Amino acid sequence: MAMTAAPTTTSTLRGGEWLLQSATADSVFTPEGVSDEHRLIAQTAHEFVDKEILPVLDRLEEKDWALARRLVKRGGDLGLLGVDVPEAYGGVGLDKVSSLVVSEKMARSASFGATFGAHANLTVIPLFLFGSDAQKQKYLPKLLAGEIIGAYGLTESGSGSDALGARTRAARQPDGSFILNGEKMWITNGGFADLFVVFAKVDGDQFTALLVERGFGVKSGKEEHKMGLHGSSTTALIFQDVKVPAENVLGEVGKGHKVAFNVLNFARFKLGAMCAGGARGAIAESARYAAARRQFDVPIASFGAIKHKLGEMVVRTYAIESLLYRTAGLVDARIAATPHEPTDGSAALAAFEEYAVEASIAKVAGSEALDFVLDENIQIHGGNGYVRDYPAERHYRDARVNRIFEGTNEINRLLIPGLLIRRAVKGELPLIPAARALQDELLGPPSMPASDEGLLADERRAVDAFKKTALMVFGVAIETYGQKLTGEQEVLMHLADIAIDVYSAESATLRAQSASEGQATRVPLHVDAARVFVNDAAMRIEASARQALAAMAEGDTLRTMLAAFRRLLKVTPTNTVAPRRRLADETVARGGYPFA
Repeated sequence: MAMTAAPTTTSTLRGGEWLLQSATADSVFTPEGVSDEHRLIAQTAHEFVDKEILPVLDRLEEKDWALARRLVKRGGDLGLLGVDVPEAYGGVGLDKVSSLVVSEKMARSASFGATFGAHANLTVIPLFLFGSDAQKQKYLPKLLAGEIIGAYGLTESGSGSDALGARTRAARQPDGSFILNGEKMWITNGGFADLFVVFAKVDGDQFTALLVERGFGVKSGKEEHKMGLHGSSTTALIFQDVKVPAENVLGEVGKGHKVAFNVLNFARFKLGAMCAGGARGAIAESARYAAARRQFDVPIASFGAIKHKLGEMVVRTYAIESLLYRTAGLVDARIAATPHEPTDGSAALAAFEEYAVEASIAKVAGSEALDFVLDENIQIHGGNGYVRDYPAERHYRDARVNRIFEGTNEINRLLIPGLLIRRAVKGELPLIPAARALQDELLGPPSMPASDEGLLADERRAVDAFKKTALMVFGVAIETYGQKLTGEQEVLMHLADIAIDVYSAESATLRAQSASEGQATRVPLHVDAARVFVNDAAMRIEASARQALAAMAEGDTLRTMLAAFRRLLKVTPTNTVAPRRRLADETVARGGYPFA
């Protein structure tokens, strides 16, 4: 598959600026805006999974790693491994929407999706972004062809979220090479990979990334007995006096944190995409089962309780898709606006650094939405969902690790407000002046909202109120704690939840508005999905804001804050029964996700 997808276009707001500025429907990229080339890529990936992976899932779960290797090779033959890499190194050089589409489709087999991700995302991406030309020429063509398999060695038994606390050591030798000793844990593809991106402390304190071939002397531990992902290899890696050539330093000695953290931005975004793809697949399973399963002489799909579940599954997936494609459009626009050579990954690196907050939101929101969808999938299947005769049970087990992968959701929740505040302090994001301006506004007479009676006008006003709520709580937190805010994790968690809902709600609303202004089909369903999500987000944001404010003040001060808060968040609840029913009915009628 050799093609070049048409570049996507969108407004290039900087990372986090959506919290301070209103966006327009024509400024964001949506799933309905994909090109014919994107659809061809999606079809290629879908058929690969449907025809070549799903029929052999049982063999993969029996640890047939020779088969896993052949499937990776087949993915290379189809061009799916090289979406993010230019043709000069054997890739196909497509945009990030294409990358998102491929990740979505791989989610239909979570085990192979993990194998694919460890190879194409966690090995290929750092090599392309940080490797020397010689390293790229040596390893990338073989990796992208699936001739060798990659893995990523960061985690250790004593340093999970604290990656920089690694104990693996690389002792520098007189000839410039390194002697590597230590152990890595939970390594996907660990049982059969040929090339590893390994992080170690050089001379005890310089955190560094190294390219380590299995032939250098790497040993694998036993396969872990996991809750899920039985069809992917997960082992420890053991390094005992493994000699690594000097030219196999990836990036610079002492700069391994740049490799680790920037690669995780890519990986979080793509994990969000896989979660969206998994949710879509589960919705289809639930719809078909609900249509076929009869109780009291009628299909259970006709029951209001089941319609509520199906409708909510669709709504949450719609929001995740909306923010993912919006983020992909932002990244592609940033890359296009940055002068760079096709063989240079610096523009992509800068883009994902810029949108690190959005990548973390995609990861957290995507993994938690998928967990919700898969839990409801089991509930709709009833007892049949709890046994291995149906795939619902396997999906549920396989997905649980997503909230741990690529930095736990707790770590990412700390990162979201942490990055926003850090940028604010540096003057890169005018969050603090905006919060002060809002404070002055709240001290004055109430202002009349701008006249807006168009489609989704109430939702747009609600999103504006969400943003002001976020600004208020961020401002109070910064004013209350100053530099000590980083230690107030409970407050940071509330701030993260507010930011996640703001970005999700605005993305869903803009997508529905874009659909209504364009040629998209099923416009009323787009409106239903956005309307329900915004309604429910209002309740979540109110709860998070109240809890955060209560943690920061008490007595008269708290009462004054809550009075100001009530001026900001005035969202009239919407009757969501009818729109959820319409979404559920369409899902059952189509036998799958209605926006596919």
